[in-house]
Amino acid sequence: MLRTFGLTHLALRVPNVERSFGFYESVFGMVAVYRSEEFVQAQTPGARDVLVFERAEGQTGRTGSVAHFGFRLTDPGDIDAAAKAVTAAGGSIEEQGEFCPGEPYLFARDRDGYLVEIWYELPTPVDPA
Repeated sequence: MLRTFGLTHLALRVPNVERSFGFYESVFGMVAVYRSEEFVQAQTPGARDVLVFERAEGQTGRTGSVAHFGFRLTDPGDIDAAAKAVTAAGGSIEEQGEFCPGEPYLFARDRDGYLVEIWYELPTPVDPA
């Protein structure tokens, strides 16, 4: 078995890399760690995740066989602030509720139409210490 840091990056095709990055910068505080004419690589401070915004025309915002991707909150009380941050950053809320007591969630569309889940999950036995 390979030892990894888990799934760490996702690349999104977008028509305007700076506009798309701006949504995630506003909502999640992501920081651009590399920029070129064709893409922006962004990372959440304190995490090992990376979102890459690749310049492309056409098929942007379509999820295809990937239904959505998500960001796990550290505090369940932040779900309402997440909803406000999404709308303030130009996104839209598709659905909001609780999977079960103590596990709030929301599904939102970013500026390009990608479906993003923001949720809190109670600790699992395989979470890092």
